[in-house]
Amino acid sequence: MAKASDVTVIIDIERPTPKLGFGKPLILGVSTTGKPYKTYLDLTAVKADYAENTEEYKAAYALLNQGDDSPAEIAIMSQKTGTEPETIVEVLERAFREDWYFLISTSTLLEDITDIADAVELDNTKEFFTRSSDKDDIALLRESKYTRTTVIYHIDTTNYPEAAWIGRAGSAPVGSVTWKFKTLTGIAPLDLSPTEINEIHTQGANTYITKAGDNQTSEGKTLSGEYIDIIHSKDYVGFNIQFAVQKLLNAQPKVRYDDTGIAQIESVVRTVLQRAFNQGIIAADADGLALYGTTFKYRAEVDPADRAARQYNDGTFWFELAGAIHETTIRGQIRL
Repeated sequence: MAKASDVTVIIDIERPTPKLGFGKPLILGVSTTGKPYKTYLDLTAVKADYAENTEEYKAAYALLNQGDDSPAEIAIMSQKTGTEPETIVEVLERAFREDWYFLISTSTLLEDITDIADAVELDNTKEFFTRSSDKDDIALLRESKYTRTTVIYHIDTTNYPEAAWIGRAGSAPVGSVTWKFKTLTGIAPLDLSPTEINEIHTQGANTYITKAGDNQTSEGKTLSGEYIDIIHSKDYVGFNIQFAVQKLLNAQPKVRYDDTGIAQIESVVRTVLQRAFNQGIIAADADGLALYGTTFKYRAEVDPADRAARQYNDGTFWFELAGAIHETTIRGQIRL
């Protein structure tokens, strides 16, 4: 089978101590005949295919009701449930070939959510957001520690709080926002005690509450405990390096297998990393300089077998995530 790309990018999240079209959402609904993937720019266009009382329209409304933060476009498709029905795995196989990043499902059935989460985890290029009013379901999902599935707990799941959350934060430049502290238009905050909030967080979910008079999302983590923006940023950097290096290979008569050609590849990688720094994905040191680096071996250092096979496998890069401040402790002293 021919490869879709000649460039492979592998990023590991290093944790020596607890110390980057990537906002487009897809709504997955159901219908007896199934509906293909289609992009929509506004609610008027959505209404032409999905009536206002449909779950697909309700999810789209939550996405596009977030003012200037709303996504420029969304997509909707449906799983076929009538004659010769398709499984969630089958519909997602079709979906994964399309252009989107955040997935929303109209279903809240635990079996469906688990099937979707498993498929998204296996694909390893997207993120799935879901909603739940059942803490027992959340606890069961937590056991799998999905890195790419995020749950928001709310007693009212009919107005799609997870879609509103994606609409509020998902379209911002990757790395420029944290998913905590976000105000969601159309979603009512819950009146929860600190103990209840801690219980929800311990189970791996997020919720929507009021702090200092402002309605806001209580956290920004996936079921595994990883921060949403870290997964988003990692995917963004990996994809853009892969895309940029592939473009270099496509555009040149040839990229020579010598130190000049290797330097061309390294330069492309550093350009992507600098862009990630400019967007807030990568941290700065005390002097304001970006904390990233690259190491690309010279031709003479490369395994001769790799040179003969025209494969260059000796480029590496690193960066420190900027992250975000979610909590703070400030100590004061009264002097007499």
